[in-house]
Amino acid sequence: QVQLVESGGGSVQAGGSLRLSCALSGNHDGSAKRCMGWFRQAPGKQREAVATINPVGDTFYTPGVEGRFTISHDNTKTTIFLQMNSLNPEDTAMYYCAARTSWCYRILEGADFTYWGQGTQVTVSS
Repeated sequence: QVQLVESGGGSVQAGGSLRLSCALSGNHDGSAKRCMGWFRQAPGKQREAVATINPVGDTFYTPGVEGRFTISHDNTKTTIFLQMNSLNPEDTAMYYCAARTSWCYRILEGADFTYWGQGTQVTVSS
């Protein structure tokens, strides 16, 4: 059974940084590593894509986070990270990790992903 577990959320002041991690397990054929990404959902707002990465390290970002956020993966491609710098209160949201069994070559919507983590809260105060 494929599982995604996020960690690294917390509370920071505006201008601060956080690094989120997401560990993929139970993916015995490796298919779920073909595309992994981060999404976020703020209270009262729709879920939005933040960044995606494929196994060769191509990265894709939604406008508004590019230049501040960096998505990456470890050598095994089973853990992805989201380094978030220059955080502002508008970045406050629940952040979710997601994976799918098809490659990605651009930023994708949530409906394109099959597996989801439980989320980790990021709160940025002004």
